[in-house]
Amino acid sequence: MKWSWKLGEFRGIAVYMHATFLILIGFVVLSHWSEGHELGKTLEGVGFTLALFACVVLHEFGHALMAARFGIRTRDITLLPIGGVARLERMPEDPLQELWVALAGPAVNVIIAAVLLAWMLLISRVSSLEQFSVTSGPFVVRLMAVNIIMIVFNMIPAFPMDGGRVLRALLATRLEYAQATNIAASIGQAIALLFAFVGFFTNPFLMFIALFVWIGAEQEASMVTMKTTLGGIPVKRAMMTEFHSLHPEETLQRAIELILATPQTDFPVMQDSQVVGILPSRDLMIALQQHGPDKQVGEVMRRDFLSVDSNEMLDLAFSRIRQAECCSTAPVMNRNHLVGLLTAENVNEFLQIVSAIGKKQTRSP
Repeated sequence: MKWSWKLGEFRGIAVYMHATFLILIGFVVLSHWSEGHELGKTLEGVGFTLALFACVVLHEFGHALMAARFGIRTRDITLLPIGGVARLERMPEDPLQELWVALAGPAVNVIIAAVLLAWMLLISRVSSLEQFSVTSGPFVVRLMAVNIIMIVFNMIPAFPMDGGRVLRALLATRLEYAQATNIAASIGQAIALLFAFVGFFTNPFLMFIALFVWIGAEQEASMVTMKTTLGGIPVKRAMMTEFHSLHPEETLQRAIELILATPQTDFPVMQDSQVVGILPSRDLMIALQQHGPDKQVGEVMRRDFLSVDSNEMLDLAFSRIRQAECCSTAPVMNRNHLVGLLTAENVNEFLQIVSAIGKKQTRSP
């Protein structure tokens, strides 16, 4: 994710902090300082916020480590003002596996809350529990309260939150995966509307969460529908077969001419009948700003590009393209020969065609 800084790494999973997280820290500092201009109280507020987000990181690692047990890698974890986001390469297709992955995060908060409660009992400060609050009282009690709130909140069946994923997994044991996703997404969006309504009269932050839930449910349902539609279709049925390539010794001026003359924006770079690189349009524009049109393609092209096989299933290939950070265009190979290009744009066009044909067949008597 752009504008993120790496904080560390555990089990091969990098943890990043997004720049907007600093806004939250700034807000905490200002709100505590304005109350009494006390440095100690302000530092305590910042410390509590950092402890809270340490619990969020552990929550996300719960998801990530459980996913790893099922052979699913987590790309990274990013801290945002609204919480943490663990980017799994994919969600488990087995409903029971998804159920375990979804429950693993809240289970970590259960353990944290239990440990904090045990600590309170160990030091005989049970009376402090009477001050059970997030905003006031002993530090440990407030942290325990936050974890309990996280458990309850995350288990709300508002897809794509943890509770929504648990709901989808349970539905998927009885229904088709796409149907289960659509039902869970609809319930999630209904809850999002409720969040927005309540937030309008009480807490505007709920309206922000409602927007996140609504968009997330819509995107998840669209992705599952797309995967269901593309399943069983080989790449060669959707790839672009008319395209232009560049040679490493050609200049960027040639790429400019092709962009202006054709709809193509990313170009495979060929040498001795082999694909040796990709020149994406964004890299081209950066190179033009820095070096001008006389720079050679070979000095600008990306050598760490993704390629797919023409017989690979389209849904898997498209998923790999969406996850690839190097380029959104993939050369399509058949026996080490370049036979086409696959981009997100032409996959979407293929989906539109399939959808239109399906509607026509549905209307036919």
